[in-house]
Amino acid sequence: MNRRRLYALVGILLLVTVGYLNWSSGGGGGIRIPWLLPRMGFVGRNGTRFVDLEDGSPVYVNGWNSYWLMSSLSSDGVVEMLRRGRAMGMSVCRTWAFSDGGPNALQISPSRFDERVFQALDFVIYQARRHQIRLILCLTNNLKAFGGKAQYIKWAQAAGVNVSDSTDSFFSHPIIKGYYKDYVKAIILRKNSCTGVRYSDEPAIFAWELINEPRCESNSSAPLLQDWIAEMASYIKSLDKKHLVTVGLEGFYGSGRKERLGVNPGTWAASLGSDFIQNSANENIDFASVHAYPDSWIPKASLEEKVKYLSTWVDAHINDSENVIKKPVLFSEVGSRLHATKNGTYERDMLLKIVYDKVYESAKKQRAGAGALIWQLMVEGLQRYNDEFSLVAREHPSTYNLILQQSRRLQNLVGTKDSTRSREDKQNLPP
Repeated sequence: MNRRRLYALVGILLLVTVGYLNWSSGGGGGIRIPWLLPRMGFVGRNGTRFVDLEDGSPVYVNGWNSYWLMSSLSSDGVVEMLRRGRAMGMSVCRTWAFSDGGPNALQISPSRFDERVFQALDFVIYQARRHQIRLILCLTNNLKAFGGKAQYIKWAQAAGVNVSDSTDSFFSHPIIKGYYKDYVKAIILRKNSCTGVRYSDEPAIFAWELINEPRCESNSSAPLLQDWIAEMASYIKSLDKKHLVTVGLEGFYGSGRKERLGVNPGTWAASLGSDFIQNSANENIDFASVHAYPDSWIPKASLEEKVKYLSTWVDAHINDSENVIKKPVLFSEVGSRLHATKNGTYERDMLLKIVYDKVYESAKKQRAGAGALIWQLMVEGLQRYNDEFSLVAREHPSTYNLILQQSRRLQNLVGTKDSTRSREDKQNLPP
């Protein structure tokens, strides 16, 4: 009997030791064991609503963008950003899962990766799981930042492929499409070095995003973009049937959709080859995505004009998602510069509140408006990733409180489930 008790005590001590090694360090070292990770369910879609596939409960999103998580190579910065996001009640973070060519690139050349950077992405996903944050992982960029379409064109030209300088070739040339597919496959089938869990089996991943803000240089290339969306969404689904897929659209209506052109921020928006309804309607696209940048899109407008425009923009996309596309919609980038008005209220807060209120009213009615993600949140010490829309939330109390209020009222729509999770979080996370 004494020997049995001794064995039991040794076993308990071993478990405690492993648990301590697994959870005590916020950095990249230490032992990690998958079954010690917090339990999370995958998110799916039921009509125009997101649902937790474990219990069928609705999922509403108050989230944020921190595109820099992998690229910062800062374990402390990653942990602190996810911790703060969770403390504000936010549940989803959108970030880059790509860096094509250039310094600290994940993909050095087609299908050639820097393992050190891949391990940084592993760490981001591992820490997201620990903090019970889900990630929207974007797979490439329409813009030149971090490589994107232009880098794929350069790789093809360097390999002797007869391809023009137009980045529209990214959507049509079979060799370039093959480069992208190979990259997607490497990402989806990656086994996380921190947890041993394949990305395709990781519930902390909310969705795959095909490309950030796809545009065509020529509007005549619009069919190429539509075909590319269909091909790549189908390819991802062939590799991974557990995760949602979205495009990454800004939400502009195409030139052929005359009844919607007045919703666009200007005539230029219809000439970019994208169309919110057509691009989002593909059977393998699970939800629609929209961006909102009144300061950039209508820079000369007054605050009153921006408010009116943004209200119409949000209403149109929620209505089209509900009645035409019949899928949830996320306002996955909502950005505004910091301007103080005469009464001391920030314009950014006024514009952000419009989106938050309309998302909340839609969710309350069980309609398609499923969430919004502010662009973008930072932590101190990583100013090199700042842009004109960045903020450290706690340095702006009015914006911080607005975010917190949105998190609470969306959680209240779900009920007791989130309060239970909050108790679990306190047990699982370091102070």
